[in-house]
Amino acid sequence: MPSEQYPKTEIQPFVKNLAEAACEVKAFEMEITPADRVVERIGATLILTCNTTGCALPKFSWRTQMDYPLGGKVYNNKTHSTLTMNPVSAENYNDYLCTVICNKEKKEKSVKVELYSFPSDPIIETSASLVVGETATVICKIHDVFPSDHLELLLKKDEQILHRKTFEGDVSTKTETKTVAYSFNLTTEDNGKEIVCVARLQIAGMDFEPKERLTSLKLNANFGPQNTSINASPGNSLMEGHFLKLTCMTDSNPPAQVFWRKHLAKETIQHFIENSVLSIPHAHFTDSGQYICEVVNPVTNKTEKATTNIVIQAPPKNASLMVFPSSSVKEGESVTISCSATGVPAVQIILEKKIGDVVTTLKTEDGKYTIDKVQPEDAGKYECTFTNKFGNHSLDVELDVKVPPQNITVLVYPSENVKEGENVTIMCSTYSNPPSQMILKKVNQDEEIILPAVNGTFTLYNVTKNDTGRYLLDVFNEVGNNIKVIEIAVVGKLEKPDQIMPLMIALSCVTAIAIPVVAILIYVSRKAKINGSYSLVKALRLKV
Repeated sequence: MPSEQYPKTEIQPFVKNLAEAACEVKAFEMEITPADRVVERIGATLILTCNTTGCALPKFSWRTQMDYPLGGKVYNNKTHSTLTMNPVSAENYNDYLCTVICNKEKKEKSVKVELYSFPSDPIIETSASLVVGETATVICKIHDVFPSDHLELLLKKDEQILHRKTFEGDVSTKTETKTVAYSFNLTTEDNGKEIVCVARLQIAGMDFEPKERLTSLKLNANFGPQNTSINASPGNSLMEGHFLKLTCMTDSNPPAQVFWRKHLAKETIQHFIENSVLSIPHAHFTDSGQYICEVVNPVTNKTEKATTNIVIQAPPKNASLMVFPSSSVKEGESVTISCSATGVPAVQIILEKKIGDVVTTLKTEDGKYTIDKVQPEDAGKYECTFTNKFGNHSLDVELDVKVPPQNITVLVYPSENVKEGENVTIMCSTYSNPPSQMILKKVNQDEEIILPAVNGTFTLYNVTKNDTGRYLLDVFNEVGNNIKVIEIAVVGKLEKPDQIMPLMIALSCVTAIAIPVVAILIYVSRKAKINGSYSLVKALRLKV
């Protein structure tokens, strides 16, 4: 298609307007970005760009006020120039001026570079060991701050401000670490409380985040055991066989070590487990006593103790009935009967003497009854009864009193003077415990004849003159003995028969009377526990 033909008069105004527009576009101009003011964090990368328009070959230059070093690298690329600071440091806090010359025409623009450094939260430090009652120091540090003259540090305990510090007038050209410290007397109430360090970097007109940082720390206050006590479950007094649980409670940080002990007799101590709880599944009477809970804080080396008395109730225990020196004593000796028992509640002790149906209650002192000089009538059964509200128990013992032969009676029948051929009966009765033994001794100058008894009776059959003499009757038991002397005289037989008859009549009469007497004496001797027998029929010629 052929191009249109325009009149010359119409083309000329159009070309003129186009040339004027071209001149306006190509006018020499410059700008700097960021413009006027920039806020940057130290350590970051900052690029300042200087752009031109309307100049084919501009010449760029960068400088700072007071001609400080640029602190960055310049890169020119035809119509623009860049100043790169990587990383930005505190020395870059300045006004930067970009100068552009184009065909001898010079233009300048500047940008203010403002820097800050607030890279991390503060750090809280405390004393190596925080002990209640001692001085605690809390330190708050904030690292790499710039500019520090705008910094404010606060130390708070819970919501209470402990210390505030600002750093106005502290001018520095580099990042700094700032510190605030506060000391106070530590109490147990401080344990677990929160210490807060607040750091604020407030710069008017400077837009950055965050402007406030904080760190918190809970106080770990070490303190020794206090308010130590023992809890007994189900209680301090319980029945034997029940479950007993002792719990040692104390306030301590760090937790205290617990040691259980129990007092024994003579101030000695029995060691138990190392645990806050002492359990006895089936409490026994012997578990009664004083228990000690000792708590030790390993950090403060402080100790504290608590005690409790445990009573295990039980019926009478360990009952005993003892006789000193023995339950078999000699007449006249001292003897003590002792009754003892344990139990809770306290055991009541009653001592009684029982002989047949006769019961005598004896007065004791601490369960003891003493007879200074024991007599035969003190022999018998002694019984101790132990009683409390949970039960009773009885023990008995037989007291035997040994008595030597006493109250000895000797009868010679028909008499000490007899005729040859007659029989002589010697009867002896006595009281002793244990029963006595008897022997009859005929004493001659050259020899001694020993004759034993038969039920306390000695009989000499068909005596002769050789039986005349002195006889010793020895009555003895293990306690002692007694001796009686008997003189026997034997005379010759009668020669005349007319004299024998009256004698036989008299003897018959005497025999009629003597037999009952002998029977009575035998009965008495048996009642006195006299044993042993002997006949002289064959023993008269026995020599010992």
